[in-house]
Amino acid sequence: MTAKLQSTRRDRHFMGIAARLAMRGIGRVEPNPCVGAVLVRDGAIVGRGYHRSYGEAHAEVEAISDCRRRGNSPQGAAMYVTLEPCNHTGKTPPCTEAILKAGIGELIYAAIDPDPAARGGASRLEAAGVRVRICDTPMEAPLVSAPFRKRTHEGLPWVISKWAQSIDGKIARGCGDSKWISNASSRLSVHRLRSRVDAIIVGVNTVVRDDPLLTVRGVPIRSTPLRVVLDSTLRVPIESRLVQTARQVPVLIFCSLDTLANHEAKERELVARGAEVVGVPSHEGRVDCAEVLRFLTRNKEAERVLVEGGAGVLGSFFALGLIDELRIFQAPFLLSNEGSVQAIRPPKGHSLIDSVQYTLQSVRRIHSDLEVRYVRSRYAHCTSL
Repeated sequence: MTAKLQSTRRDRHFMGIAARLAMRGIGRVEPNPCVGAVLVRDGAIVGRGYHRSYGEAHAEVEAISDCRRRGNSPQGAAMYVTLEPCNHTGKTPPCTEAILKAGIGELIYAAIDPDPAARGGASRLEAAGVRVRICDTPMEAPLVSAPFRKRTHEGLPWVISKWAQSIDGKIARGCGDSKWISNASSRLSVHRLRSRVDAIIVGVNTVVRDDPLLTVRGVPIRSTPLRVVLDSTLRVPIESRLVQTARQVPVLIFCSLDTLANHEAKERELVARGAEVVGVPSHEGRVDCAEVLRFLTRNKEAERVLVEGGAGVLGSFFALGLIDELRIFQAPFLLSNEGSVQAIRPPKGHSLIDSVQYTLQSVRRIHSDLEVRYVRSRYAHCTSL
């Protein structure tokens, strides 16, 4: 049986490199998992690889090929990989067979493959004489495959919430103006984040107030995220930029089932301009956020989604315990004037105290701003879901 051992500094170093390699595949490999791998001999890396694109070679095979291209032999090397090697034939042959043929001497992996058809690679290798152990640090290593594992286990996407705030936690002045709290470099980071998700979710109040485009701009586009509006009463303006550009970049509007039945003319008008309208059950007067996520995974193969607000939408997602990761961009000033707006407004009668626990993952300076990233504590150092 595979042992879960306390990681050494060497393990953390090489698994961290594998995790950073895996992240290069975000937005390109889905619905497959993002995976990175490195081959190590005598404390030195002799091969690197990651899953580059859906249907192409997996990270383990890439690392073995890279090792040979460098003029090295993989025989007897240790392989660090962020997800248990697959043990089945899909679009590519089993990675376990490639590992055995290469003569890899040791396998260290960060998370168990949740797919019943693919799992069992660790046991297969161990039975063939490969030394196998599991190592879940640094945190990035199991986290990089957490969206894939969550979707496989729960039928839900990985949900990231993002907002910009002042030091005192405000996202808008009393007049409602929120442009711009964060600096230009932080906003570019948001566009980079958008380019790596499958859908961007906002509430109709944000559409009415800000008329956003919700597109990826200023960075290389890995994927074009679906633009999603939560609009229980179907009041999204026809003249909004989202609707007017729906034929160029997809737009999906969720409303309540009752609204869909009673507003056929508005639905036809939106559809005629290229938008898709879907009715879902309502929850306390709002569209059911959990059902929205299930629909996005089931019908749109969404694995990562970004919730951009506003405060009511964020409050609903947090109240239902649906947020997996927080990206908070903090600007270096105070904004506590009369009527200034908090980032999160829970539904009436709900308290967010102790609803979900989060673990700090990283703090990064972006010129004058800070980007603070949290993940749900249940996923920190979690090798299986």
